[in-house]
Amino acid sequence: MMPVVYFDCMPSPLGEMVLASDGDALSGAWFAGQRYQPRIGPAWQRRPDLPLLRRAAAELAGYFAGERSSFSVPLAPVGTPFQRDVWRAIAGVPYGATIAYRELAARAGRPGSIRAAGAATGRNPLSIIVPCHRVVGADGALTGYAGGLARKRALLALEHAAITAAAATRAAPVAAFAPAPI
Repeated sequence: MMPVVYFDCMPSPLGEMVLASDGDALSGAWFAGQRYQPRIGPAWQRRPDLPLLRRAAAELAGYFAGERSSFSVPLAPVGTPFQRDVWRAIAGVPYGATIAYRELAARAGRPGSIRAAGAATGRNPLSIIVPCHRVVGADGALTGYAGGLARKRALLALEHAAITAAAATRAAPVAAFAPAPI
């Protein structure tokens, strides 16, 4: 018997997203129709009322609004031990930063496995939450993204814009207090 997968869909500025859960943790977050998204089958039950899926959707909405740079929803991605090592390394890439596949492979403990790290990145089931869009080519070029390069570009631009806006807010001069003339 196949385990039940609870799911719901949410709108995003970059297209509909499908969120999946085992009931205790988030197991998937894909842009609808993206490469490697599992097919919704008989074991999948739509549960828009599931608190975990509602929480994940709210956190993602906050991310898209530029109000959230990290996620707190519990995660349970399914993959090989190597894939999970790569995903854990990706999760450590800070908001607004990028990392090359070579560095990713090293951080995952397999410095000679650059292509395998790339393949594991492509199989990441938790788009945005495990930020595989922050992984780039050695020269900084945007390379493969299961959700499409246009989305990868947009996600990096969103993060850059949020960081720039936050820095501008911190750097805004405060009007000097001038005493009233006597």
